[in-house]
Amino acid sequence: MKNNHYKKILLKMFDEAISISHPKNLMKKYIPNKQPSGKTVVIGAGKASAEMAREFEISWINKGYKKLEGIVITRYGHKRKCKNIKILEAAHPVPDKAGLSATNDIINLIKPLTSKDLVIVLISGGGSSLLVSPLGKVSLKEKQNLTNQLLRCGATISEINSVRKHLSRVKGGKLASFAYPAKVITLAISDVPGDDFSTIASGPTYPDHTSNKDAIEVLSKYNISISKNIENILRSDTCETPKETDKIFDNAKFNIIAKPQNALIKASKVAKIKKFNTLILSDSIEGESNDVGLMHSAIVKQVLRFGQPAKTPLCILSGGETTVTIKKDNGKGGRNTQFLLSLVIALGATNNVYAIACDTDGIDGSEDNAGAIMYPNTLQRAYDKGLNPKEYLERNDAYSFFKILGDIIKTGPTHTNVNDFRAILIPDN
Repeated sequence: MKNNHYKKILLKMFDEAISISHPKNLMKKYIPNKQPSGKTVVIGAGKASAEMAREFEISWINKGYKKLEGIVITRYGHKRKCKNIKILEAAHPVPDKAGLSATNDIINLIKPLTSKDLVIVLISGGGSSLLVSPLGKVSLKEKQNLTNQLLRCGATISEINSVRKHLSRVKGGKLASFAYPAKVITLAISDVPGDDFSTIASGPTYPDHTSNKDAIEVLSKYNISISKNIENILRSDTCETPKETDKIFDNAKFNIIAKPQNALIKASKVAKIKKFNTLILSDSIEGESNDVGLMHSAIVKQVLRFGQPAKTPLCILSGGETTVTIKKDNGKGGRNTQFLLSLVIALGATNNVYAIACDTDGIDGSEDNAGAIMYPNTLQRAYDKGLNPKEYLERNDAYSFFKILGDIIKTGPTHTNVNDFRAILIPDN
């Protein structure tokens, strides 16, 4: 009975975190007060971009405006229906030919625009793989191979994107060059630690602060093997990204319309209604999922032993984007289930602790789940079924572990994305 009661609270917090970050509750605030004299073109990329486009179009029409067109790229299975904006699907997290073709379509759409025209750019997490247009002689296959290595090595999202930007015709502010001299307004849902404008979807319309040397250092740090074509591009001046003083940003504005912090605050209000004290650790936690699980476990134990840094009943909340260094190819899961299994093991026989860890886009890693949930008896139930939690953790197979226990959380695509959501409940005994 207790498990079901606290599960409902955890799911309610997750639902509220998604709701405050959803395009249907955001887009109408960003419709221009006056319809532009020229064309209005909507472009974008990301897991939430199709829903953003749909809600922008609905609000645009409700305002009585006309003359709207555009192209937006989203992940397979995330398509939404629009009247005037073409929605195209492509692969994530590794780019494919569909993404390459769709990106070229966007470039061709905005290149003829003039200073009288307006470009609305809708971006969200996932945009880095969906917007794909390699520089020079770099092939799609070479980009795919590099992306696979970067995603498996444990690099942070900012490190990965610093490499992506310097191998692309559209990332790192370069997409803005095709739209110039049109006015560009970017609306972004942040899925990155610190809400760094230039990291969200690799900042296609925002000045880049990294250099080709930074990209080379990332590849060296993680011992990533690269092709001769990629090496030639990174060691040349042709890959450098535009900076703040570039004229292509003279008519550009950038707005973050949803943030991880807002999602955590909304979830904390649910916890308070349920009579829990709340502690938001951070909306920007990075690092290995296993290590973040250990860190959260240490905080829980400190609370239980000493009432520090807060007293029970307590809800601990955190967000950000952890990483998983893949050690085995046959494992199933993502960074949230990996974190949660690490937490389960670290807490051991600790009683009276409940937790949820989910990706707010509804897809955690390689499988069909948003994440999973943990109860005080999770470890004992696993042992009763003959499961060895440490073995599942070591082979990156957290999805299978929680699925066997019946503790997987499935939402399907949520059509938003403010990254990891973690909540731990510690009721009074």
